[in-house]
Amino acid sequence: MADDTRLEPRNRLAGLTDHPLPDGAPAHALQQDSALLGRLLAGAAHGDGAGERTVSDEDVAAALGLFEEMRTALDRMEAQVVIEARRRGLEWREIARHQGMKSSQAASQRYQRLVTRLEEIRQGIR
Repeated sequence: MADDTRLEPRNRLAGLTDHPLPDGAPAHALQQDSALLGRLLAGAAHGDGAGERTVSDEDVAAALGLFEEMRTALDRMEAQVVIEARRRGLEWREIARHQGMKSSQAASQRYQRLVTRLEEIRQGIR
């Protein structure tokens, strides 16, 4: 049943494919970085079949460098979606339910933490 709850949003949003991602959009960069990480992990798991590593230590180090930027982009997109949900009249309890949280207070606090983190990044504090 848990898999069904994770698939439902993906299936619903799959219908939005007529809106292509612009090259500079944060979602486009996340999509590219996620694909790169997937290739790295697949290469690390399989090697070249002759016992040789196809993924170098430098490749793994480069992959680690992607996460902070990806995390920031995800935070920014999550904040934007919450703003859109509130603009459309969703209550915090509804937002909480869709985010898998138990209370409206938890969802509101999460949003406040996101906004604070993004502002600190913008100001160079983080």
